[in-house]
Amino acid sequence: MQMKKRVQLFCWLLLLLPALAIAQQKNISGKVTDQNGNPVAGANISVKGTQTGTLSDAEGHFSLKASVGSTIEISFTGYRTQSFKITNETTSFNVALKEDYARLDEVVVTGLATTVKRSNAANAVAVIGARELAGTAPAQTFDAALNGKVVGANIVSNSGAPGGGTSIKLRGVTTIFGNSQPLFVVDGVIVNNSATSAGLNAVTAAAAAGNSSNQDNASNRIADLNPEDIQSVEVLKGASAASIYGAQAAAGVVIITTKRGKAGKTRFNFSQDVGFNSIIRYLGQRPLTDAIVQSQGWDVAAYDSAKAAGKLYDYEKVMYGQKGLIRDSRLSISGGNDKTTFYLAGGLRKEDGIIKRTGYANNSLRVNIDHRINDKIKLSYSSTFINSSADRGLTNNDNAGVTFGVALSSTPSFAQLFPDANGNYPNNPYAASNPLQTRDLMTNNELTNRYIGGVNLDAIIQQSNKMTTRIIARGGLDYYNLKTTAVFPSILQFEVNTTKGHSIQGMTNNVNTNWAGFLVNSYKPADDLSFITTAGLTHEYGKYDNILNVATQLIGIQTNLDQAGAINVSQFRTQYKNDGVFVQEEFAFKNYLNITAGLRFDQSTNNGDYKKYFTYPKANVAWNLSKMNFWKSKTINDLKLRVAYGESSNFPAYISRFTPLNSSNIGGYPGSLVSNTLGDGSIGSERQTELEAGVDISVLEGKLSLEATFYNKVVKDLLMQGQVPASTGFATKYLNAGSLRNRGIELSLKAIPFEGKNFRWTSTTNFWLNRSLITQLNIPAFPLGAFGTTLGTYFIQQGASATQIVGLNGNGGIGKLGDAEPTFQMNFLNDFTIHKNWSLRFLIHWKQGGDVINLTQLLTDLGGTSPDFDVMQSNGKTAGENRIAALGVSSKPFVQNASFVKFREIGLYYTVPYRIKNIERIQLGVSANNLFVITPYVGYDPEVSNFGVGFSSGVDVTPFPTSKRVQFHVAISF
Repeated sequence: MQMKKRVQLFCWLLLLLPALAIAQQKNISGKVTDQNGNPVAGANISVKGTQTGTLSDAEGHFSLKASVGSTIEISFTGYRTQSFKITNETTSFNVALKEDYARLDEVVVTGLATTVKRSNAANAVAVIGARELAGTAPAQTFDAALNGKVVGANIVSNSGAPGGGTSIKLRGVTTIFGNSQPLFVVDGVIVNNSATSAGLNAVTAAAAAGNSSNQDNASNRIADLNPEDIQSVEVLKGASAASIYGAQAAAGVVIITTKRGKAGKTRFNFSQDVGFNSIIRYLGQRPLTDAIVQSQGWDVAAYDSAKAAGKLYDYEKVMYGQKGLIRDSRLSISGGNDKTTFYLAGGLRKEDGIIKRTGYANNSLRVNIDHRINDKIKLSYSSTFINSSADRGLTNNDNAGVTFGVALSSTPSFAQLFPDANGNYPNNPYAASNPLQTRDLMTNNELTNRYIGGVNLDAIIQQSNKMTTRIIARGGLDYYNLKTTAVFPSILQFEVNTTKGHSIQGMTNNVNTNWAGFLVNSYKPADDLSFITTAGLTHEYGKYDNILNVATQLIGIQTNLDQAGAINVSQFRTQYKNDGVFVQEEFAFKNYLNITAGLRFDQSTNNGDYKKYFTYPKANVAWNLSKMNFWKSKTINDLKLRVAYGESSNFPAYISRFTPLNSSNIGGYPGSLVSNTLGDGSIGSERQTELEAGVDISVLEGKLSLEATFYNKVVKDLLMQGQVPASTGFATKYLNAGSLRNRGIELSLKAIPFEGKNFRWTSTTNFWLNRSLITQLNIPAFPLGAFGTTLGTYFIQQGASATQIVGLNGNGGIGKLGDAEPTFQMNFLNDFTIHKNWSLRFLIHWKQGGDVINLTQLLTDLGGTSPDFDVMQSNGKTAGENRIAALGVSSKPFVQNASFVKFREIGLYYTVPYRIKNIERIQLGVSANNLFVITPYVGYDPEVSNFGVGFSSGVDVTPFPTSKRVQFHVAISF
């Protein structure tokens, strides 16, 4: 009996021997170097089709276990991926990576759960690495770090106020009344990017006349992210790439991947930046004489007295002339083993503004952990906590004469505004406020606490020689609490005899959650044929709750809301739920033909019919001619043709579905009044379709490459606000009533003009342009986004550009005076490496064309303080007199060319060429942002937006001036 069992056991062992041989694990070691023999640290070495992998250490060495017959892939950013087959004889191997000059092996997104090499991609995806984002001249905020770097984007800094605030439009205007900002995704977590008003209109009365849009100069919340934590940013600019994200992706998608740990010894990286910021340029002040003072109706005796006492002040420099101190400390710890890697990072940033008592502080903590449960299951956790505080001053539009710029626009240099020895400020006889008093005693603060966290599970549930099936599950939470505090003491000049002080306090809680599950099947029936099938479910939930309290008649120096004679409370709440289903098929043949087709179904409570599923298809083809058998050219290394089509949509505005009720006192009793805007319960989404075509070519071993793209984007069912018959009891209603088209060209040229033993020069030149057109408008043409045709305004009109600016043309009529859309944009990025230890890198951004409605100059004209007011012109009148005379006759003086050339970034770094004990690397550097600007525009900065992140960028009303930054850097790795 025992003999029989032994024979059975022997037979089973014989049957299992092949499987045991296949599963035999071997220790494989080696070294990764570049083509010059220098070690490559951090290269990714993985066993294809499994979760097994490791990273090379500081000397380029690696070690891992792999089965005989498996394939090991070695990849590193900027280098071509190489593969090796493991045989019975393989115990170690060395690999020299070749530089991927054209970034053909760079991996870009093709879906929610899949990626593809750039050489096989059918979409133009802008990728910004850590070095491009923050490694040259670190910006204050993440949105500022993107400026000038994204091909196909029009990025405008709303103002220079600390804490950020940027309008981002990808491939033109995609909506007029809807959300115009792209969708932001951080490590798979969809995050909120709203801008919340601090309620300053209660003091400035900015909405009392003209446009009622938010003019509070609020920052949008994507500015919370720490740029130093980010490994890469991928920008999906159009529907053909972003349609897989469905109804939230009409304005594009920005996918942010943060830094993660690497296996090996624990590494510490510490860096310290110290610097200062200062205004880019001053407008200047009007030189005064007795005759000028008298002609303005000012006090000549006061002018003479101040002049004799040497008390003529340049209040522009007094207000905006502070050199703000910049301090930024960062520490990261990373490491782990083959099973678990971690990345911990903390940052402390504090910057003073160029206006006293303004500034920005950001404290962040990041924890990223990756754990391989076994060869088939990987679990990842990503999280960040952010505490930020921004003191933003009081700038932008104002109908009460209280913001810094508006008050200064009518204040001459001889006015005495400084406090006396007891700290008492005199009243300003030339304006409604003393701007120095307002600056020194007021508060306007945004305080944010934010948590972004996500979990990702990637598991192989089936694997064979030809097929692998993975299940991917992820979930995330984005929560922030925003407290806005604006206090204007009763002692202020404009408060004493009116409202006797303001305490404006807002509290916002925002919660966004999302989860998704994907099934990905990779099938390779033959070596030259492969299929990747993806199916998935997504769910997003969001809740926004803002309460704003405006208290007046403050008691003494109290700021508590209950220490006031009157209080007004308003609350705005929104809530949504989205559900999506999608399928996608990717087909690859002989590594030269790649076809992708996908379909997404979306349901959202934001739609009029919230139960209806909307369908968003996508399809694309990439054909790489240079990988076909007939290709023999040694000059052209890569030639790819591509075409892509996709659809997405933009949710209707939250308020468009409902008829709002306004609170009111009716006969002494609280009640509600129906507003004059009628809601539409059947309102539909804006529908977007896009066709994109392009060609990619590289020559000279990739040392010269060109990516060229043309796109045609059509947006139908544009959300509009139209008039309704008075008999309905309403004045306006939201409706789908138009179509919009954007066409554009994007070119990206990468080159290595020179490469030698001790000197290397790499260069990137990007060019892009966009043209928009209102192709259909089912309601009468209407002005939007400024202050009427007298001063110049945007005008939505069929057959015209969506961003045209019209106004009085001097002939008794109204005509087109300009367009906010640039004629074209270009950037030039150059990187010089000298003796391997010195690095010089700079970015120049050129925007040609694009007009701005400059009302800051109008205010200084009316106040008699414009620096060129007295310049004589050909008609015998001064420049200031001519501009004032044009008011009400022609808007041309106020619509100005905003072309510019900006030296956005420059950095010079030196890496110490030898190690000091346990210190692996020491780097020293100096950098500058916005070092100078060349522009014909008469204003602080041609990049300006009084109305923030919405449709109406390019309106200049006494903004917070933009600053330039100079910083010194020390970085130590050990």
